[in-house]
This record gives sequence, C-alpha cells and structure tokens, in this order.
Amino acid sequence: MAEKSFTASKSRSNRPGWSVTFRHPVRTDSRGERGLKVRRGLGTSDEAEADRLVAQLNELLSDESWWSGDRRGDAESRYDPIVVSAFFDGIEASRIDPETRRSEVIPLPDAEDGYSTVMFLGTTGAGKTTLLRHVIGSDPETDRFPSTSTAKTTTADFEIVTASGNYTAAVTFMPEHEVRAHIDECLEEACLEAVQKKPSSKIAAALLEHREQRFRLSYVLGGWSDAAAVDDDDFSFDDEQDAAPEIDEAEAVPPEEREQNHARIKDFVNRIRTLTVEVEEKFVGSVGRLVDQKTADDRATWLELFGVEAFKHPQFSNLALDIMEEVADRFSKIDDGDLQRSSTDWPILWTMESDDRDHFLSAVRWFSSNHYKQFGRLLTPLVDGIRVKGPLFPELAEVSEAPQLVLLDGQGLGHTATSVSSVSTRITKKFASVDMILLVDNAQQPMQAAPLALLRSVGSSGFARKLAIAFTHFDQVKGANLGSFEQKRDHVLGSVGNAIASLRDVVGSGVAGAIERQVDGHSIFLGGLDRKTAKLPGGFKRELARLIDMMQRAIEPIERTDCSPMYEFKGLEIAMHDAIDAFRDPWVARLGLSYHDGIAKEHWTRIKALSRRLANRWADEYDTLTPVADLLARLQEEASKWLDRPAGWTRQPENDDEREIALDAIREAVFKELSRLTKSRLTDEQVANWRDAYDFSGPGSAGKRSRMIEEIHDHAAPRISAAMSPDARAFLDQLHDILRDAILEAGGQVLPVAAKQIA
Repeated sequence: MAEKSFTASKSRSNRPGWSVTFRHPVRTDSRGERGLKVRRGLGTSDEAEADRLVAQLNELLSDESWWSGDRRGDAESRYDPIVVSAFFDGIEASRIDPETRRSEVIPLPDAEDGYSTVMFLGTTGAGKTTLLRHVIGSDPETDRFPSTSTAKTTTADFEIVTASGNYTAAVTFMPEHEVRAHIDECLEEACLEAVQKKPSSKIAAALLEHREQRFRLSYVLGGWSDAAAVDDDDFSFDDEQDAAPEIDEAEAVPPEEREQNHARIKDFVNRIRTLTVEVEEKFVGSVGRLVDQKTADDRATWLELFGVEAFKHPQFSNLALDIMEEVADRFSKIDDGDLQRSSTDWPILWTMESDDRDHFLSAVRWFSSNHYKQFGRLLTPLVDGIRVKGPLFPELAEVSEAPQLVLLDGQGLGHTATSVSSVSTRITKKFASVDMILLVDNAQQPMQAAPLALLRSVGSSGFARKLAIAFTHFDQVKGANLGSFEQKRDHVLGSVGNAIASLRDVVGSGVAGAIERQVDGHSIFLGGLDRKTAKLPGGFKRELARLIDMMQRAIEPIERTDCSPMYEFKGLEIAMHDAIDAFRDPWVARLGLSYHDGIAKEHWTRIKALSRRLANRWADEYDTLTPVADLLARLQEEASKWLDRPAGWTRQPENDDEREIALDAIREAVFKELSRLTKSRLTDEQVANWRDAYDFSGPGSAGKRSRMIEEIHDHAAPRISAAMSPDARAFLDQLHDILRDAILEAGGQVLPVAAKQIA
C-alpha cells in the first residue's frame, strides 16, 4: 500500500480552460523524493468535463497497480488520452543525449573529412568568445553572435562548423527536471532573503539569478527594474565605445510587454513574502525566531530548517509551477524554425535552416543573446547546447582559402584568478576528441591560477602537443621598457616561462619542458578584438591569420616513435600516497573539519548544493566545488611524474621531443582509465551516500553532512600508508593495474622483476 494518498484537483491557471494539479506518486521532485507536483491542461473550459477527467485521474492515483510505465497501453484502452498523458508522461526518463540530438541534425566532421576541431578555453572575460567572433567573421555590431560581455556569458556549449551552403542550427535545452530544480533553488533562496527582512529588490535578485550564475531567470522573465529605461550617461565616458550595441527595435521586447513582465515578477515577490510569513508563523513555535539565534552556526541551522519547511509548503510548489508555465510560455514567442517537444511537452530541440544570414542570426540570438533590451524573452539560460553550420568564415585577406574548422566554445575556466585548482571534467573529457586546445589568456596578467590549472591538466594527461595560446589585450601591454612588438612578446613569454617553471614540482620536469616548448612555438598575440576585423592593425591581422593556419594544420598526424620506456613498479605507492593526500587534505578544510593552508571553509549552502547534484546525478560538481576533477587531477599528476622516471628505454630517445612522444601515449591511456575510475568511485558507487549527505537537516546538519562527505571520500580514495586498510590495498591494486595496462597498451614494457614484486 502507498504510504500516503495522492489525489488530483482541477484548478485555473494562466492556461486557457481548466487544469489539473496533483502530486505524482512515481516522479521525483528536485530533492529526489517521490511526489513531484504536476499541473497539466485538461483542454476544456467545461467544468463537468473537467470533473470527469479529474475523476479518471484519481482512479489512476488511488491504485498502485497503475504506477508503472508498462501499464500505459492498458490505461489507453480505458481512460481518456489527456488523463493517460498527464499520468504516464515523464515516468520513463529515457533521455537521449543532447549532443546526439544535435548530431542528428548537424553531424560534426572530423580529420578524415579534412576538418580540425578546436576547443576554446580561458578565464571569464579573457576574450575567448570575442576571438571566436573574428575567426567566424561575426560583426560585433550587426551579427552580435556569439554574445560577449566582461561577465560570465557563455553558459552552454557552442559548436560552430564552417562550411559553404545554407545556415543551419540545432539547439538543445536543459531537461525539464533540471529547470524545475533550478527554479526551486532560486525560490528557496528568495524565501531566505524574505525571512531576513531584505528589501524586495534583494528578494527579486535571489529569484532571478541563481547563485551559480548559469541560470538567470531575468533573461527569461524580465528584470526587477526596467534596465531599458535607466539613464547611465552620468557614468559613461564621451569617447567610450558602447559596451552593448544597439539592436533593431523589432528584436527588443516592447515596453508594454516589459511592464507586464515586471508586474508578474512583482506578484511573485509578494507571494514569496506571504509564503515566508506563513511558514515563519508555524516555524517560530518549535525553533524560535531568527533574531533570537545567537551564533552564526545557530543562524545557519535556522535558515536551513526554514528552507526545508518553505519547500514543503503547498504555495511553494504552486509558485514553482507558475514560474515554469511562464518559462514554457516564452517558447511560444519563437516564430522561426521547428521546435520538438518531449512527451511532457517540454522543448528538447529547435532547428532552423536559412540562406539569409541576417534572418538566421536574428532567430538564433533568442537562444544565445544577453542583450538587456531582450530580457523577458531570451531563452539563453535554458539552452544546453547550440550547434551552427554555415559559411562563417574570417574576413581576412591574409586567409586565402576558407578554413574547415569545428570550433567549440563553452563556460570559462574560473570566476577569479585564484579560484581554480582543477579543470572541470566537462572540459577534460573532450581533450582526446579535439585537435587543438586553444587557451585564450589575458596578456596583461598572464598565467593566473585557472590557466595554470589547464596547463597542468593538459600536460599531465598527455595532450601537451595539442596546446596553443592566444594572448589577448596585447595592445594594452605597455611600459617605458616595452617599445617594440618583440620586447612586448618577450615580456609576456618571460612571465609565462616563470609560471611554467613553478609547475615543475607539480607535473615533473618532462611535462613542464614539453609545455614550455609548445608555448614557444604556438603562441599568438592579439589586441583590439572588440573592434571589427577590418579595423585591426595589420600586425594583429597577420597574427589572426597565423592562428587560423595553425588551427587548420592541427590535424596533421603526430610523429610516432619506436623507442619505448621500461618500468619497474618501485615508488608507485609513494606517488599515489601523495596524490590521495593532495586530494583529501584540502577537502577536509573545505568541509570545515580541519585546517589546510590557503583553503577556506565552504559555506554550508554550497556544500549542500554539491551533495544535491551528486545525489540526483545531475552533475559531478557545483560551481568551483569539483571533487571528481580534483581526485582525477591529483592522481594523474602524480602518475605522470612517476611515468617521467622509467627504469630504462628500449633505445635512448634522440631528444626531449621524442621522449615526450613516447611518454604522452602512456599518459593519455592512463588518463582515460583514471577518468573512469574516479567517476565510478566518487559518483556511481556513492549515490546512496550522497543522498544521505543531502538529506541531513536540523541542528548540526551541516557538520553531519561534512562528515558524511568525508566518509564518501574515504571510501572512494582511502589513504595509502604502510598500515593501509584492505580497501586502500584494493584501491592501490586498481591503480597498479591501470598503470601496467596503459604502459603495455602504449607500447611500453614492464620489467619481469617488477612483475614479481607486484604479485
């Protein structure tokens, strides 16, 4: 029998006619618990007909024998199609990978087709998307594609295929449950602002922009204030270029629609205040008021408990459903292209083909723009990936032939210069499939923490040969001692050389040397990229043309060698001991369980958000909290250093380049297997424990959650020592096997004596 009863009721919403609202007994909410609140249109304005349909749905809800997807056929022969759809849609979560959907429309060509695949990477604001515009000949004023700004702009995967013919686009969207989860998190944050008696603007800000800054409801629903009407002339310089080019009024949201959007947001804020008051009145009797909490820990506990109670309030889910309806309604305003929807009517794919560049880009911008005059209709935060194919070629006389390129752009490496220690797994998993890894870095302040983390990752995983660097803002590199291009270039490369030298202890001298040689021969220096390509000085045009040529030649086959390293398995235990400690110790500090130099305790809300994503298997990271990437990076770095010291060679390498060619093949094989191992041990095998960590609530819940995560880390990556546990011994054996198999797979040798020692 069911633990609780589920019933449906008819209601009125923004949709025409009657709707039905019910908690689904099988589908889970954003906290992973059964009972997702669902609202579906009944397709009728007749009250008697609505009552009949609701009665049928209540029959399904009251009988557990129907609560399985394989009973849909039986239900279709007995109940109205609208009722069957409302209940069974979404039970089977057979989600096709978004990249596969895009590939069905626009397959990605590869080296066999003569195409080179280039991945753009860089810190937020370094100019990687601005550089991409020049590579595809996108005018910053008329095309405005892809969108740029000094803030975090690119939040989805951009894939651009340069080819003659018509323009084609394939856009995929975030799954419905992820959008609902983001809305729930924004709502909960807004409730916490309201209960702390913050002004309406603060409540609206929490609602309209997710803490992670990827999901911005303001783009979709509109802003709290009418930014289009704000006059900032008093804060602008007369000779300053406009940061946001003017757009055609036909693309701007009309004033009356902006007013309607603002009124709707104001209503949401008022309802959040009402909801907060109701929850607080019931809440005070058991735990007191927020103002009565004396310590920071007491306040944190109170707010966490309040958030849980707010989520359980019926008006919370009603608000979430109303916002979801507003979000879904924005898709109806898209006039161009074809939209495919899931069984629950959620958009999953938008496609378009056109021979008119202006018309095509105007349509695509609704899925990629960040222009404030379009707030209230933009679907940008809902997009998972955008793939575009067409004659998107650079406007450079120096480029004689149209390049054949696949250009990949995505989220930046990090928010700040000092916040990144590991590169996200969503980035590192693409290393093997691309031909060039293009780091876009600011020449004024080169090689801060995030770019260095990328160099560490690229080098230790065996992909240094794919690395190239484009230094932007080179025109701003100035000084009395810097009078020529060569002096400025040497100044920048000198800073880079110093930074790479600091990596020798982390990745080994072999990898550091390979990175340094690659940087020397594959660095480009660019400036003034905010201008049109035609307005760039001749020197920068030549540098841009050199970059495009470098991109095209990245598909040239790499050299092979017949010299192979030979290994004895001595010292691997020490290397892996160092790797595990380098992963575990900073995380103990992040969790607030101990101290580690340079690592601050993370706020409980961020730790909870991380555990939520891993518990629900949405992602293996949250913002800068990347446990899987951290473990992978530390293991790979220590394995790379160990591989850098073979016991001998089948023949001595002729030079450092040949040596690294032989070792990189092994590093790459190791990286592939370590990626699988870390994902399995930290996510796949720990889902139940991540669920337990997320579920903690009440006094002391933050501490319990931290200790649970430390236990997860202990199971996934047990510390290695002379008196290690059986789990640690088994883990070390796995690492031995990975190294041995990778060495043999890549043509290396394991000496017989070492084989006896391992046995």
